[in-house]
Amino acid sequence: MSGKLYLVGTPIGNLKDITLRALETIKECDIVAAEDTRHTLKLLNHFEIKKTMISYQKFNENDKSNEIIDKIESGKTIALVTDAGMPGISDPGSVIISRCIERKIPFEIIPGATALVTGLVYSGLDSSKFVFRGFLPREHKDRHEVLQEIKNYRDTIIIYEAPHRLKTTLNFLLEELGDRNISVCKELTKLYENINRGILSEVIKYYEANEPRGEYVLVIAGKSDEMIENEKKSVWLGLGIAEHIKKYMDEGESKKDAIKMVAKDRKVAKNEIYKYSVDL
Repeated sequence: MSGKLYLVGTPIGNLKDITLRALETIKECDIVAAEDTRHTLKLLNHFEIKKTMISYQKFNENDKSNEIIDKIESGKTIALVTDAGMPGISDPGSVIISRCIERKIPFEIIPGATALVTGLVYSGLDSSKFVFRGFLPREHKDRHEVLQEIKNYRDTIIIYEAPHRLKTTLNFLLEELGDRNISVCKELTKLYENINRGILSEVIKYYEANEPRGEYVLVIAGKSDEMIENEKKSVWLGLGIAEHIKKYMDEGESKKDAIKMVAKDRKVAKNEIYKYSVDL
């Protein structure tokens, strides 16, 4: 290896999940850039690897990105690792990737375990389409904006959460998204791994009685056809048929189209609806 950056996936809990390729890369590189050098030292010691390490984390990512790239340009090979999982996922690894692309610095991804994919598969929810939002913002206003953006997605939603914020976040999700199916994945691949599946109101009751401990991946069902249908229905449920037609006409629909839409909403024949439109 010469003059290159390697972004190396490391275990998210169980050290046996490290790949042979990851171990080979770390052993052969010149320097290991770590999110927390003390944490990574435990990993290296477990596999009897001795390496020069430098810190690369959220609070020094800009300066360190330039320093790492300078070392690569001088011919050094550097393995970038996080405390757990893939660099670039909910950590500052994405910063140095952008810098490498800008400066045409070669880099290679050494894949490894990721909590979001593990949690998604464990959940049993739809895995064909999903959206990952990492950790939600801490401020209520910012969290609200994020959930308003994704609340109408049909895709499964995946977020990360720390134990001391779990109960607040679960209640917030219930308030913003409704009582959806959720899978609360605790300490994935670790000794106390646990998967709690149910609807939001049920898991909230569980954590009111059981204090959260460990790191969590929350996998939430996307908006179902039933939820969408119920929301549409709630808009016209209190209206008479003529008012229902007029509502669509006020929104810019022609009378003909409005009649079709009302017939579809109410699941009745168009000619039954038409007689209520004569005076409109």
